[in-house]
Amino acid sequence: MAALNDWLLGLPIILPLLACAATAALQERRDIQRGITAFTAVALLLTAIALVARVVQEGVVASQMGDWPAPFGITLVADKLAASLVFITALMYAATVLYARGDEDIVEQEALWHPLVAALAMGVGGAFLAGDLFNLYVWFEVMLIASFGLLVMGGGREQMDAGVKYAVLNLVATTIFLMAIGMMYGLTGTLNMADMAQRIPGVENEGVVGAAAFLLLAAFGAKAAVFPLFFWLPASYHTAIAPVAAIFAALLTKVGVYAMIRMFTLVFPEGQEWVSPVLWVVAAGTMVVGVLGAAAHWEIRRILSFHIISQIGYMIIGLAIATPFALAGAVLYILHHIVVKANLFLVAGVIRRAGGSFNLATLGALWRRDPWLGLLFAIPALSLAGLPPLSGFWAKLFVVKSGFDAGFYALSAIALATGILTLYSMLKIWLEAFWKEPPEGTPELPLISGTTRLLLLAPIAALGLVTLTIGLWTEPFAAFALAAGEQLASREAYITAVMGGATP
Repeated sequence: MAALNDWLLGLPIILPLLACAATAALQERRDIQRGITAFTAVALLLTAIALVARVVQEGVVASQMGDWPAPFGITLVADKLAASLVFITALMYAATVLYARGDEDIVEQEALWHPLVAALAMGVGGAFLAGDLFNLYVWFEVMLIASFGLLVMGGGREQMDAGVKYAVLNLVATTIFLMAIGMMYGLTGTLNMADMAQRIPGVENEGVVGAAAFLLLAAFGAKAAVFPLFFWLPASYHTAIAPVAAIFAALLTKVGVYAMIRMFTLVFPEGQEWVSPVLWVVAAGTMVVGVLGAAAHWEIRRILSFHIISQIGYMIIGLAIATPFALAGAVLYILHHIVVKANLFLVAGVIRRAGGSFNLATLGALWRRDPWLGLLFAIPALSLAGLPPLSGFWAKLFVVKSGFDAGFYALSAIALATGILTLYSMLKIWLEAFWKEPPEGTPELPLISGTTRLLLLAPIAALGLVTLTIGLWTEPFAAFALAAGEQLASREAYITAVMGGATP
């Protein structure tokens, strides 16, 4: 059974690592690259499904690399939250690589696309499974390198400018993260998060512990693009090609959110009274700034980029309250948002192909020309706004109810108002791109057809089906999120799985 855990925890890293190496070595053989990527996508999905099943059946599972016992070796560990995020990472990888087969912007950069997107999937999966702070830092760096390469693909001036801003600002966050790691190691003598959780209560210098916690919050908050550390995201995401923007929107900020949840439920669950008020302000500011930025813009990618920020605020509400039900809301919201946001960026790419632009002022009448595209946009758009019976409604219901239950009435009211303004942004895209007539003299581009249309719309339809399934068949997903919330709120199972009977 231990060997099975080793493979299930190792393969989400090993598979994309091998794919990255193989596709990098075979850049002149695009057909072989595509085959390797397709095989990796299927294998990664099957492995992730098996990991989720294992965690549901056995609880928290851990593996010690090289048989070095914790806390001395590298630990990989998965609870319900981590396993579900590994699965959703595999799903996003599969959806974006399929979409990329039909994306004309990928053609010239395809040799680089395959190894870079595999490296990104490896970094994200490694971060979700990392059991110690230093290896979490390593996976953040892998993600940063791969995402920078994907962002600047094509080498245009706009991409290079965005890439420099993205890299520099993320490196600042990384530096803060390293400072916090050094402080935590000095305080506890360990980097293993489960071991750290056991040792922190015995640290006498509470002021330094609070300072380290604040630095970690700042570093992870910058990675998650929360208020007031969000400015790198709208400066960069809108320049990326559609499949790159989709996988960025789905995963990168969620790794930051995951790291915040992991550290502040496992290592700092109590003793830091300032955390909840700070997170309250962060959540409110993130929602307000994001949704107002989206309301002010008239370019589809910029609107969607600002909505990444606003929706992160809902996830932070769950962490600010930190009851099992609130954490369950955060888990459900993360899973819902990853699917919906990736789907909207993929749809945006098709809108640009069909209408010739991302600028709403120059678009129009797409509903008349392609009603299927309109329907495929409406599903994730209305879900993002939180309309029933789609997945976003249930995710928002969990979060807002947890806020009212905990007495966070103002924060819950801000969340509801943000949902209304989100609906305004989605209706703005619908009315301008799909409903109104295009400006006079705008050339009508030929509709996408044939195999290209199938490759572009199949992953969009599949992700839309996921959104509908969560919305219409909510009970198993809600039950899973509630179990994940209980697991996060009660850290003993995690510590026991990693440390066994070891004591600090």
